[in-house]
Amino acid sequence: MKFKAYSVANEIDLNKIALDCGIPKKYTWEEPLILTPIILDTIFSGLNMKDKKVFVFSFGTFVTIDFTFDEDNRLLQYLKGFEKEIDLKKWTQYFDEYELKVDLGLDEDKPFSFTDEELVVARFETAYQEIVATVIAKSVALERVEENMKNILDRIESMVERLEKGRFRLSDRKLAKTIAQVVRHEYSTIAYIMILDRPDLTWESYLNSDLYDQMAEFFELSDRYEIMKKKTDILNNIIDGFATISHSMRGTFIEWLIVILIVAEVVLMFLDLIR
Repeated sequence: MKFKAYSVANEIDLNKIALDCGIPKKYTWEEPLILTPIILDTIFSGLNMKDKKVFVFSFGTFVTIDFTFDEDNRLLQYLKGFEKEIDLKKWTQYFDEYELKVDLGLDEDKPFSFTDEELVVARFETAYQEIVATVIAKSVALERVEENMKNILDRIESMVERLEKGRFRLSDRKLAKTIAQVVRHEYSTIAYIMILDRPDLTWESYLNSDLYDQMAEFFELSDRYEIMKKKTDILNNIIDGFATISHSMRGTFIEWLIVILIVAEVVLMFLDLIR
């Protein structure tokens, strides 16, 4: 089975898609929307969707199983109807693929093995599909967040350069926009990608739990999250410093303005006395 994961937005409203597909269920942010072959037949009229499946995650990522590139593109067009943020020109920018294979010759004491390209299992379980889809979806979504972090750091760097040259004057609007980017970045990593949360199916069996934990560790999900968290903390400290300097400079400017007004008033009074 060939898995392909695409991170195309910051978030996707699963309940809108479920309503359109006739799925009588209210989705919470921690569970994926699973589009089975029967549901896919209604979306892709005229195409054979047998043995194919799609996982759509609330953090803006979807994973297809055994789809062609054209079918991936058509699915994206469908999702675009529910999430306007999706960029149809850059939808392959954050992408990964993986394979799930069955090898009946594997030792029962070691029911699975994996590399960065494939997972090989001794016997097929439906739960394995969701585990693989969840891990690579989180990995691709993290890649998107990591790129966003680079953009924020570039912006912070330009602000630091201005400060070093003594030309630092930041409006409340620009400062608020930068703070919003940092907060949004932190929210995306913690609340939506759910790096620290485990799928419900990992509680159903020890094997599911073990497979998820090992794959998550192999893809370095926790390590990448911790690095992003530390960078975010540093960004927050820098932003606090910028805010303090900006407010201090603005306070100094106001103080000088008051002094100038007082002096001007004294001069005017003196001129009145002369006249």
